[in-house]
Amino acid sequence: MEEEVKSKGEEETWVVESKEWYLLSYAPNGVPTTDHLKLRTVRLSLQPESIPHAHLAIETLILSIDPYLRSRFTGNLDGLYFPQFQLDQVITIFGIGRVKLSNDSEYKDGDLVLSANFPVAEYCIMPSSEILEKIDAASGISLPDYLSSLGVPGFAAWLGIEVVADPKPGSNVFISAASGGVGMIAGQLAKIRGCRVIGSTGSDEKVSLLKALFPDGIDVYLDNVGGKILESVLNHVNKYARIPLCGMISQYNQQLVVQVWTERYGVRNLLNMVGKEVRMEGYLLNFNRFGEFAKEMGGHIKEGRVKSKVKINIGIETFLDSLNSLFTGSNVGKVVIQVKA
Repeated sequence: MEEEVKSKGEEETWVVESKEWYLLSYAPNGVPTTDHLKLRTVRLSLQPESIPHAHLAIETLILSIDPYLRSRFTGNLDGLYFPQFQLDQVITIFGIGRVKLSNDSEYKDGDLVLSANFPVAEYCIMPSSEILEKIDAASGISLPDYLSSLGVPGFAAWLGIEVVADPKPGSNVFISAASGGVGMIAGQLAKIRGCRVIGSTGSDEKVSLLKALFPDGIDVYLDNVGGKILESVLNHVNKYARIPLCGMISQYNQQLVVQVWTERYGVRNLLNMVGKEVRMEGYLLNFNRFGEFAKEMGGHIKEGRVKSKVKINIGIETFLDSLNSLFTGSNVGKVVIQVKA
C-alpha cells in the first residue's frame, strides 16, 4: 500500500494545471467579449512517457498580441487571409516559452524557444517542428524585443518596407497607425533607407492633413488602416508609387461575414492607380524569409538603429483585454502578455 501511495504521489508531481483561452463562439462584428472567448483550466501531464517523439513540454513565458488575430474569430469570411479558429479550439499566437522536458535531441530542458503557434496557455506540449528559433539568452536582446522588433510586427514592417516597397533614398514615405507595433518599426526602417517619413495615429481626421504634409506627393504608403485614409492617400500619390497593404485595422470590427461585406468602407478612387501606374500589393508573413529578416533586424537592434516600445500586461487572464486594447487607440507600441517570469 505504501508503494502505491508513493507511486501515485510521484505521478501527481508531473501533472500541472494550465489556464488556457479558447473560442466558444464566433464574433462576426465588434470587439470579442467573454461570450466569444473563454478562459478554462486543464490538467496536463508532463511525465516523460507523455511527451511524444519530436515534441517538447513547454512553460509559456511571453505572448504577442497582434491585430490580425481579430480576423480569426469571425466565422465565415469573404476574402480574408487567415484561417478561422475552430470552436472549442485553444487560441494560438506568436510566443516564447521555456522547455520543461524535451523528447527531441535538438532541444534540452531550459532552452528558450520562439514559435508562431503558441497556445494561449500557461503550459503546452508542442511539436518541435513548430519552433521557429531557439533564443540565445546571452544575445543581449530582451524577450519582448523578440516579439516586437524580431516578432510579428518587425517581420511585417520589414517585408512591407524592405521587400514590397523597396524605397529609394529621399522617397516620401507615409505610414498609418504609426504608433502601433508595425508602424513604429516600419518608420525606423524607412529612415534607415534615407527616406522622409511621416506617420499618422488615431482618427480618420488625419486625412485632411495629407496634402499639407506631402506637398511633393507620396512615394510609399504602408497601409495598416485602410478605409478613408487609403482613399485619401490615392489622391496624393506620385507616379509609380508603391502601397504595401499590411492590414486594414479600421475594417476588422466591421461586419465581415460574406452576406454583409457591403458594410465595409468602399475606396472610390482606385482609378488614380491607373494614371499614375501605382503598385498596390497585399502581403502575408512568409516565414521562408524569417531567417534573413532575423539576421538583418538583429543587427539593427544591437547597433541601436531600431528600438521598440512595449506595453507588458501581466498574467494569462489579461488576454481578452489586451486584444481589445489594440482597437481602442489606447496603446503605443507593441502589446505583450507576460505569462511567467
